[in-house]
Amino acid sequence: MKNRVLLENYYLPGDLERQIGAFVEYYNNQRYHESLNNVTPADVYFGRDKAILMEREKIKKQTIPSRDHATHNPVGQ
Repeated sequence: MKNRVLLENYYLPGDLERQIGAFVEYYNNQRYHESLNNVTPADVYFGRDKAILMEREKIKKQTIPSRDHATHNPVGQ
């Protein structure tokens, strides 16, 4: 997305403003940030990050036994 903003030609200021707005929307609300434990900045800002991380941990604990089984009993061997 960043490269798209940099590489396109904009003939009207409104065109550039819309593209920057779309980038900011994506960056803050859709793009997961590794430095934020793979949640979005909006998740952190609105306090949703802790619940998301707890849910991920719960799912991880539930799926570990099936992943261990698949690792130790690969299909086709």
